Amino acid sequence: MVTLSVAQASNASIATLPSGMVAVFVGGTSGIGGHALKSFAEHARSPLIYLVGRSQEAADIIISDCTKRNPDGRYIFIQSDVSLLNNVVQVCERILSETKTINLLFQSQGGLQIDKTTEGLCKAYVLPVTSRILFSLRLLPALQRATGLKRVVSVFAAGYEGPFDESDWAEYGSKHPIGARGHMASMITMAQNTLAKRAPDVSFIHNYPGAVKTNFGKDAKGFMVAVRTALVLLGPLFLKYRSVEESSVVQLYGATSAAFPPANGGAGAGVPLSEGTVVSVGADGRPGSGSYNLDAMCERASDAVERRLAEAKESGAEDRLWAHIVGEIKERTGQDY
Repeated sequence: MVTLSVAQASNASIATLPSGMVAVFVGGTSGIGGHALKSFAEHARSPLIYLVGRSQEAADIIISDCTKRNPDGRYIFIQSDVSLLNNVVQVCERILSETKTINLLFQSQGGLQIDKTTEGLCKAYVLPVTSRILFSLRLLPALQRATGLKRVVSVFAAGYEGPFDESDWAEYGSKHPIGARGHMASMITMAQNTLAKRAPDVSFIHNYPGAVKTNFGKDAKGFMVAVRTALVLLGPLFLKYRSVEESSVVQLYGATSAAFPPANGGAGAGVPLSEGTVVSVGADGRPGSGSYNLDAMCERASDAVERRLAEAKESGAEDRLWAHIVGEIKERTGQDY
C-alpha cells in the first residue's frame, strides 16, 4: 500500500517537473476535484490551470486560494454545463486555441441527477462516462505533445467494476440504481483501456477516492434526494471517512507519480520513483500497461475485477462499448473518433 508519507514525498518533487505545466480540471470547482486542483497549484512551478465547472462564485474562491498558494501560476475559469456533449466540444476548442500542450486532464464531474439533458442522455450517466471520454479524445493531441507528464485521471469507482448490460449501456444505471456504480465503473475502465491502446504515450487512471465528505450530490432531485440523505445519515455507520486534505495528497500522487507510466514509458511518466517504489500493475494485470484502476490508496484493483475485465476484452465487449461511446458522440456532435 502507498503510504501518505510516500505520497507526500513524491508530491514535494513535482517541482522537478517542467515549469509551466498545463492542467485541466473538469468538475474542479468543488469537492475532490477542487482540493486536488489546489494541491497541484501549490506544488507545480508556474502552472497554467483551467477550471471547468458551473459556478463562477465557487471558481472565484478556488482561484483566490490558488493565487495565495502559488502567485506564479495562472488560473482560468471556463463556465459550462459539461453534461452536454456539444458544450464539451466548445470548452475543448477554447482550451486548444490557447495552449498547444496539456500535461494533466483531471476529471471528477458527476452527480445524482437522473433527468435527461436536452441531448437525450441521463446526467448521472453522461457526466462520468461519455463527457469524460469526449474530453479525453478531444484533448488527446495536446496531451501527446506535452513533456514531463502526460496523464488523464477519472475519479469514480475503480475496483468496483461490476456486471454491465451491453443491451442498455446508457439507460441501465437510471433503471437499476443499485447496479449503476458497477455498470458505469466497468464502462470507464474499459474505455480507458481503449484510450491507452490508441495513445500509448499517455497514461490513464480510473480511481476510487474512498469515503470523503464533500458536497457531492447536492443537485439531486426527486427520489435521489432521499438516496443522498440516506447516504449522509448512514454512511458514518459503515464507512471510515478520510479528510479532504488526505484525499488531495493521494489524488495528487496518482495524478503525477511515475508509478503509473504510459504504456511506452517515455518522457511523460511524471515524478521519478523513489527508492523502494515500483511501477504499478495496470487494469490488464501487466505492470506499466498505461491504463490503471486504483483504489483509495492508489493500489491496483482486485484479482476478481481484473478477471472480469479480461473476460470482457476477450469477448469483444470492450470493443463494442467503444463503438457505442463514439457513436453516441457522433450522434450528438457530428464528430468522428
